[in-house]
Amino acid sequence: MKILVISHMFPSSVKKINGVFVHEQVKKLIEMGHEVRIIAPVPKVPPFFKYISVKWKKYYSITLKKEFDDHIVYYPRYIALPGNINFHTSGIRMYLGIRKTVKMINKEFDFDIIHAHVALPDGYAAMKVASIYGKPLITTIHGQDFQQTIYKNEKCKNAVEKVLQAAEKTVLVSGKLNRIRKKAFPVLQDDKFTVINNGVSDFFIENFTEQNPKSEFTLLSVSNLIETKGIDINIKALSMIVKQYPKVRYNIIGDGPKKPELVNLAKKLNLENNIRFLGTQSRQDVKKNMLEADVFILPSWNEAFGVVYIEAMATGLPVIGCKGEGIEDIVEDGKEGYLISPKNVSELGEKVLFLISNAKLRQKLGGNARNKVKASFTWSHKAIELTELYNNILEKKSLERDL
Repeated sequence: MKILVISHMFPSSVKKINGVFVHEQVKKLIEMGHEVRIIAPVPKVPPFFKYISVKWKKYYSITLKKEFDDHIVYYPRYIALPGNINFHTSGIRMYLGIRKTVKMINKEFDFDIIHAHVALPDGYAAMKVASIYGKPLITTIHGQDFQQTIYKNEKCKNAVEKVLQAAEKTVLVSGKLNRIRKKAFPVLQDDKFTVINNGVSDFFIENFTEQNPKSEFTLLSVSNLIETKGIDINIKALSMIVKQYPKVRYNIIGDGPKKPELVNLAKKLNLENNIRFLGTQSRQDVKKNMLEADVFILPSWNEAFGVVYIEAMATGLPVIGCKGEGIEDIVEDGKEGYLISPKNVSELGEKVLFLISNAKLRQKLGGNARNKVKASFTWSHKAIELTELYNNILEKKSLERDL
């Protein structure tokens, strides 16, 4: 099967871990025998912006075409407006930016199906392409469309709804997003949607070794340091935990706008000796820290799915997340970890204290977590689910043409 993927999230020479879940999905589809071409649109702004913004300057350094892990990726430019001004028109602008690239690809690669990641702008641009070339469209919603974009204004919501109506099928990466969809777009038929979770890279599953018991109990978070990730909740819970276990260590991997505030909170609670802010790290170092930790904690209350949870689970860690979030698709409370109420410091502290005092339980939960990921949440599993979806859509289209 020939698949055209459209995703601005796909990694580039500038953002090597950007949208890694899209990259992993593509790699597995290729391993299954599919042919794939990727269009990863890059924002374009007036040239003088590269002199006043490091971010925009980096975009200018991305090549227009690159071979990426044995597959070809195109990086056409589209006009982006700083601050996402008039975001409801971003899909049209992206289409205008990619249409020549699509035409060029189609000359030597007559794609069977189009798979866009996010509804706006990528899905909207892909919708225009699908209409022109008469190809079926699949759109995957990763979270932002339903958790942010549709609440910007009515025009943005209408643009997203137009994509959902045009797509043969919309993939939602969690049950949480399906619940949001039903409330936000009640007129859309259920059979236009399906839930296929993201998967975990083989990298986190391979070369696993049981760690020897350590003298220091280590908690770990891997996250952007923004408010909704709940890192401040973890720090406040730690101040409760150290009263019984003063040597507990908490490692925080990631960076973001909340870091200064979180550092000050750690100082205020006299936790400087317990907390290490490790900054952004490579995947190799993330895995190393996961293998050395005892429990993964991320009480995020705005999580569509959370690939980092299954990465931690793949390394044998029990995880703690929040009820009502995407993690509910992954973790059964008390079986692979625990689900707590959002922003509940005392509940989080109690769960961690319980795990500290029950080494055998930690080992059991961690083993359950790793086994569950290996059984159901690898990218190989997800590529099989997607292939079945693609085949069903193409068979349906074939029958419609024969009628």
